[in-house]
Amino acid sequence: MKDHIFSGFIGTYTKGDSKGIYSFELNTENGRLDNVKLAAELENPTYVTVSEDKTRLYSVVKEGAKGGAAAFSISDDGGLTELNRQLSDGASPCHISVNKDSDYAVTANYHKGTIEAYGLTGEGSLLSASSVAQHEGTGPNPDRQEKPHAHYAGFTPDGKFIAAVDLGTDEIITYELNDGVLKEAATLDVKPGSGPRHLVFHPERNIAYVMTELSSEVIVLEYSPNDGSFKVMQTVPAIPQTFRENNQGSAIHISSDGRFVYAANRGHDSIAVYSVNEETGKLDFIEHTSTEGNWPRDFVLDPSERYIVASNQETGNLTLFARDAQSGRLSLLQKDVSVPYPVCVKFL
Repeated sequence: MKDHIFSGFIGTYTKGDSKGIYSFELNTENGRLDNVKLAAELENPTYVTVSEDKTRLYSVVKEGAKGGAAAFSISDDGGLTELNRQLSDGASPCHISVNKDSDYAVTANYHKGTIEAYGLTGEGSLLSASSVAQHEGTGPNPDRQEKPHAHYAGFTPDGKFIAAVDLGTDEIITYELNDGVLKEAATLDVKPGSGPRHLVFHPERNIAYVMTELSSEVIVLEYSPNDGSFKVMQTVPAIPQTFRENNQGSAIHISSDGRFVYAANRGHDSIAVYSVNEETGKLDFIEHTSTEGNWPRDFVLDPSERYIVASNQETGNLTLFARDAQSGRLSLLQKDVSVPYPVCVKFL
């Protein structure tokens, strides 16, 4: 692979023309996305993640009336070969993460309200689930918070804890993972009805940023690596106050220098850009950029961080932006890259 070409993967909903996980390439010399092709055929691989050493890809998967996780090896040319999958009865998870040591994967299951831990073999295959944590409770939104809806589970930067986000109960729950067993360490209740969805940690500070789906806000949290607890520092809107139509917050990401946070809005169909205060870690709003499509489910910074790729689920297109590393602002380069029902975007 040429050093100016980065390859990536797209998880999708397998409806319409979609068949599974797709691969694509970003040419950083001419700023173009191309070479979209099917990389692995499987049902509803809506979220994917790549191991630290870039040799394995893990995906959520549905198979008939069962759901779970699938493991793939990544070849030198970016192709995927399935290693195995682990399934259980019921709906499939909506999120999957792998720790830096590549010995555990964790999933969040929206429909079941569970967090599940899977050991990984030396070759990268998934062992059967070693622990399942069942969330309890409700929130004030009768349509979306009638029961727990775990939407995210990821490892803390120090690897000591797993941070789980529950949209249904308005909670951030921290778990320890000891010998494959999940044990609750701390719980933070956020604003009732906000519906927290995804979380990202600051690369250098004990701060995390949470995107809420129901209230369309970004919550800034102080993180304690001693006990895994969080506390709220700030809450900022992700959409203009004048926008009254349906909006659901989706993905949130941060630049590797910790200077800019990006958050996506489905409905307003935009990415909100924030600068991070160097002293406090709090956010200042910069701009909204249209994703040039409907229902941006996810986006990703490329490895050079000169570009951002967004996935518009309902219009079936990827959008490529140039990113100004000094101002954080985005400028449109391309919006005509067709992928059916794209959800998650990840680079190798």
